[in-house]
Parts: sequence; C-alpha cells; structure tokens
Amino acid sequence: MTDTVLSMTDVDKSFRRKKVLDACSFEIERGTITALVGSNGAGKSTLMSLVVGLLSPDGGSLEVLGKPVGQRGIAPGLSYLAQHTPLYSRFTVKEILRFGRNTNPSWDDAYAAQLVDAAGVPRSARIKSLSPGHRTRVALALALGRRPDVLLLDEPLADLDPVARRAVAQTLMRDAAEYGTTIVLSSHVLAELADVADHLMLLRDGRIRLSGAVDDVVDGHYVLIGSGDPAAVVTDGSVVLEATGSGGRVFVVRGPRPDAPPGWHVDAATLDDVVLAHLSARSAS
Repeated sequence: MTDTVLSMTDVDKSFRRKKVLDACSFEIERGTITALVGSNGAGKSTLMSLVVGLLSPDGGSLEVLGKPVGQRGIAPGLSYLAQHTPLYSRFTVKEILRFGRNTNPSWDDAYAAQLVDAAGVPRSARIKSLSPGHRTRVALALALGRRPDVLLLDEPLADLDPVARRAVAQTLMRDAAEYGTTIVLSSHVLAELADVADHLMLLRDGRIRLSGAVDDVVDGHYVLIGSGDPAAVVTDGSVVLEATGSGGRVFVVRGPRPDAPPGWHVDAATLDDVVLAHLSARSAS
C-alpha cells in the first residue's frame, strides 16, 4: 500500500485563453525525490503554485498530506522555495534565521544555521549583498529549517556553481533518507536532476505524460538506430519517438527491447534520451 502525500486529480488551469494544465493528474509517495521536468513554459511553476495554494485551479482537486489545498497560506508540513528565491532584502542572514524561528512552530534552529554555515554565508551579511548562489543557500536553509514533510523547489539549482550544486544535492538526499522528507524539484536542465531524483514526472501539453521511478522509466525505453522503417523492428504495443542523430536515423522507443535485425542497432537508453525524445515527439500519446 502506497503512502501518497501529494496528489492532483484532473486539474485544469488557464490564463486568459491559454490552457496551461489540462486534466492534469499525478500522485507522489512519501520519502521520494521527484524531478518535475518540462520545456520552458510547460507549466511547472503553475503546477507548484497550485499545490501551494497561491493559485486556484479552474477544475479538479489537489491534496497535500491528506487534506485539500486551499488559499489560506502554505499548508502545515509544506515548504516552498520559489524560482526567484524571495527574501527580505534588508534583513541580515541572522535576522532571516530569527524570522524563521519566530514564525514556524516546527523550526529547527540548529539545522538551519548549520546549512547557512556550511555554505560559507556570513550571518552578518545583508540579503541584498549576497550573490545569487548564496541567496539560494539561505532560502533553502529557511525552507528546510521548517522541517517540512513536503518540500517544493522551483528551479533550485540554477544559480549555483557545480560545487554548491553537489552540496545542495547531498543535503536534499540526506533529508529524504534520514527524515522521510518528500521533495519535488522542477528544472528544464536534466544534468541538475540526474544525480538527485529517484522519481520522474514529465509535463507536456498540460499533462503528466511520463511518471515513475527513474530506473524503471529508463529501462522501459531503448535506442534504435537504422535507416529503414522502425515499425518493422519494434514489438507490438511499443511507441516510437523519432529523434535526429548522425550516422542514420535514431529513434527512442518505449517498450521491450527486441533482437536487432540486420541493418539495425539496439542500445540502452539514457535519461537524457528518454526525456528529450518525449519532449520533442510530434504528438503526446
């Protein structure tokens, strides 16, 4: 029996005449780190804003930790770090940590301070004087200091250098492993997610088109290279996603791997292969 902590059922959301989410549905289990991927403008930030309660759906339902999502502020047990890491610019880091302590009953002061110190951020520095990367590290400390059950991160690694990115990734994985924190992080850069997430959700055309454990999703695809009609090679029920490549035509196929006939080559797919193929496919199935 699964322990679902975050779910969306048939949710619609439009802005004027543009439909961003179209009967979008998913479930996320406790303790997982889920990568929400999609092209720029696919609706990742909109989806997170709906989960947090900053936006209202036009239809459908959402639940966080077993309760319907409303518009009375962020639900208890939920933390959200928005893409632009909003913080009070005139506060010092010390004052930001004090603010977190005074406004959150579940605040872990020692943990938040540890995260700031590990990032090398002076507590006396004002937020407006920090680099984008240091702002992100302070904002993450504020989000994790609440000791949330569910943590939503919208493009959290974009402003970090490779060393800081690795440190943040390790922090997130440790939280999920030691405290059972459920983490959802969005990005359109796969390299930011491959070493962090154990689950994947791919958002395209307003719906989650691909979902599951990363290893299972990748293992359910393969790369087919040849110059003929791939329909003559793939097994019944497989879905062929066309992509371009040198040395012949390259296809990413969703389905069981066949034995390669003469003139064709079959290889294992990577996460990049799978995601890029689904995002660039001519039509979503």
